[in-house]
Amino acid sequence: MKTLRNTEMPNLPSEGLLRVSQVLKFIPVSRSHWWQGVKEKRYPQPMKLSERVTVWRASDIRQLIVGGE
Repeated sequence: MKTLRNTEMPNLPSEGLLRVSQVLKFIPVSRSHWWQGVKEKRYPQPMKLSERVTVWRASDIRQLIVGGE
């Protein structure tokens, strides 16, 4: 995956929670690939807000994109 600088992610909030559709705007993979990666712990683990609402911390997604900077 290409490493981006913080200035190249102007629409990714620095704080907050993202639904899967929002995450996939920044991570160019299919929904099924994303969920498989979550299951295999290659991608950040989600939080359940309710039975039908799953979210990820924006900071976790930013860290995944930026890498170990």
